[in-house]
Amino acid sequence: MAVGFETRGHIAIVTIDRPEARNAIDPATGEALVDAWRRFRDSADLRVAVLTGAGDEAFCAGADLRSVGEFYRSLTPVERLARAETEPGLGGLTRNVQVWKPVLAAVNGYCLAGGFELALACDIRIAAETATFGLPEVGWGIVPGAGGTQRLPRIAPLGAALELILAGERITAAEAHRLGIVNRVVPRSELVPTALAMAERICRNGPLAVQAAKQAVYRGLHLPLDEALRLEQLLAEPVRQSEDAREGPRAFLEKRAPVFRGR
Repeated sequence: MAVGFETRGHIAIVTIDRPEARNAIDPATGEALVDAWRRFRDSADLRVAVLTGAGDEAFCAGADLRSVGEFYRSLTPVERLARAETEPGLGGLTRNVQVWKPVLAAVNGYCLAGGFELALACDIRIAAETATFGLPEVGWGIVPGAGGTQRLPRIAPLGAALELILAGERITAAEAHRLGIVNRVVPRSELVPTALAMAERICRNGPLAVQAAKQAVYRGLHLPLDEALRLEQLLAEPVRQSEDAREGPRAFLEKRAPVFRGR
């Protein structure tokens, strides 16, 4: 299997498993990732996902240029544009997909091109000290077209994002952390345990509240403030009416951990 899917309680661990190719995504791996995200999204029991790469060398080196390039060259420009409007994008997460459950990236090595763009499509990024980030596509004569030109400037300062996009150079995990691209940098041996600990911390919260809060952030990010505040209330109100919203205060008063059921 090119993609591993493991569950631990309410957590899904999705692993890109092509270490011999630096976990580059070929068409079969892309389809397997699409299936993994749908499985995670549609499961009533899974609340947080952790995405990582197999081996110690790479998180993901992007698209497998040979196989993916051959496939896209077989399409007409109209067909390519049509796919861009409907397909879920590289790695099943970069375009035309809505997963309101949190997704964490555990970046264990090279995080380049489409691999970097896939990490940017995650909500929280934790990196090993040895990880390397970059968008080298312009050096190949192509655009970082899996969301890199749009997500990176929404995460990093504009000047820094433009330098990474236009120069195509790599940066270290420490520099990615300084720019706000990465949330935490840890030793390689602590990477997955740190990501799982964060996932477990999120899982202790009300899943309906977590998903509504994530949706409010992303959908409201570029709305005028008054519209964003209205959106926040529209998303919050159904959660206020939920069983979980009653359980939280009740558990607090009873001095016990809440038992959230996602309803």
